[in-house]
Amino acid sequence: MSDGSTLSIGPGVWGFLALFVLAIALWLLVRNMNARLRRMAYREHERVETERAADGATAEPGVDRDGTGDTGDTDDTDQGPETTERG
Repeated sequence: MSDGSTLSIGPGVWGFLALFVLAIALWLLVRNMNARLRRMAYREHERVETERAADGATAEPGVDRDGTGDTGDTDDTDQGPETTERG
């Protein structure tokens, strides 16, 4: 009978190589994903800036985009008749 002392149990070199290849692949995937996300955010920022520039160039002062003249200002300081104190 065999005593089992010569039997090698464990992943060995092939297990290490497989783990190493998986780690390198994961690192490359994460690096690629970060580059794509950075590029996507940059393109979104550029798109928003061009829309703002286009809206600012075509908009009339004091007129909202829908043309109602309501610019969304909530400053009520110059609305209504002035009141004076009587004494």
